Amino acid sequence: MVLPQPPHSIVVPPLESGDRLTRAEFERRYQATPEKFKAELIEGVVYVASPVKVFHGTPHAALVGWLTVYWAATPGVSVADNSTLRLDMDNEPQPDALLRFETGGTSRISEDGYIEGAPELVAEIATSSAAIDLGAKKTVYRRNGVQEYLVWQTFENRFSWFRLQAEAFVLVEPDAEGIIRSTVFPGLWLAVDALLAGRMMAVLNVLQAGIADPAHQGFVQALAGRSA
Repeated sequence: MVLPQPPHSIVVPPLESGDRLTRAEFERRYQATPEKFKAELIEGVVYVASPVKVFHGTPHAALVGWLTVYWAATPGVSVADNSTLRLDMDNEPQPDALLRFETGGTSRISEDGYIEGAPELVAEIATSSAAIDLGAKKTVYRRNGVQEYLVWQTFENRFSWFRLQAEAFVLVEPDAEGIIRSTVFPGLWLAVDALLAGRMMAVLNVLQAGIADPAHQGFVQALAGRSA
């Protein structure tokens, strides 16, 4: 007697750097990968991330901590860490951190939990990925309307803050006090030299000064009006 054969299981090919895929196929393969696997789709090309070392992990924690304190003091905005963005048909990056308006912004949360559209602020830690973060990915974020793009090059110990002006990213320099102040998120102040030196208490003290600024208080009231 010939026993019936079980149906062949469908083998999902693994994601590999350099693959050229549609966004739908990228998501199909990504869902079949291990939980801690990280890959991005940039201009239709897959980039698989290398294992994370301390040169990336510690700056990442510092940047997310800075944004988290601002988030806690600013109802109406939301921070996310390593969350996938559906930007357009060829681009699905997974930035290290982002900040977005919960209501009335340029992004939304889809029914399946993805962020669709461009957050107002995106931040990347650039170690081995610097060429992508300052190249193709920067172009993608600009084209999709990200208002402020932050890149921390850890090997060079350099921090770049780009602001979208007239459809171009313009590099913002610290003021005479060594501070960069966000124009999209009032009160989000960054002491750049302190951040690069690892002096997080100084970074957070400057941020607290920004949060105490009247412009931030007015911003919080305006956000409350949006949600109402």
